[in-house]
Amino acid sequence: MVVGVRFRRVSKLYDFSTNGLNDLKAGDEVIVETSRGRELGRVIIGPHEVDEAQIVGELKPVERRATPLDRLQARRFQRREARALEKCRRKVAEHGLPMKVVGAEYNYDGTRLVFSFTADKRVDFRELVRDLAKAFHARIELRQIGVRDEAKLFGGLGPCGRELCCRAWMTDFSPVSIKMAKHQGLPLSPTEISGVCGRLLCCLAFEEEHYAEARSVLPKVGAEVTTPEGRGKVVAVNALKESVNVLLESEAVIEVEAAALRQGAAPAEESEVEGEEPQADEED
Repeated sequence: MVVGVRFRRVSKLYDFSTNGLNDLKAGDEVIVETSRGRELGRVIIGPHEVDEAQIVGELKPVERRATPLDRLQARRFQRREARALEKCRRKVAEHGLPMKVVGAEYNYDGTRLVFSFTADKRVDFRELVRDLAKAFHARIELRQIGVRDEAKLFGGLGPCGRELCCRAWMTDFSPVSIKMAKHQGLPLSPTEISGVCGRLLCCLAFEEEHYAEARSVLPKVGAEVTTPEGRGKVVAVNALKESVNVLLESEAVIEVEAAALRQGAAPAEESEVEGEEPQADEED
């Protein structure tokens, strides 16, 4: 039996063996052994069976339920993180290192302290780590993160006016390409399609499947179509509205719903009356 455990509000979900604690339920706090040491996490998915083929790497066990003392310790060290961050920044300045420290995170009992930083190039911080270990009396880790991770760490509002998706609910970053913006008919100006992190908006990837599905039933730009108002050529596709803009032979541009379109050449005029066959000449 395994349980799904999360360590931060919006972070990846990890599977752990229940280790006989099969009465655990969602919301319970537990102490688990991880590759980075012991951690306090929250059960998100209660005990359930999983196929062994789905387990990647070693399945570590839940050590025990968290006690009130564990929770008290965790809160105490969380309150120290802001001061630890400021102290680390001062040490970085003393060493003259080209890096920006953006976050500090203790594990629940204060035996490990992780600093997150951004940098444009590789930084030799071995001397810094030794200094920090002496200052904090804990195992020190320095973790380089990207600009998207930095935005997730700080949070903020997106162009839509809502909380950043990466901060509110995203646990992973999906690849985003400029081709997605083109598919969705968006202006390719960086200010229009970039998030607060300076990278392409994550929501381009969320909406790509819907746009692809909508476009699959619409004619492409340049296609010749027949509309209720005559023939013309498609000059724009409105995927969300399931319509297209058509330049008619009269040079007027109209918007037409997909259901009212017919693609291809207009049917030829028939010379004979439907259903009648030409009569053969009778011989005298």
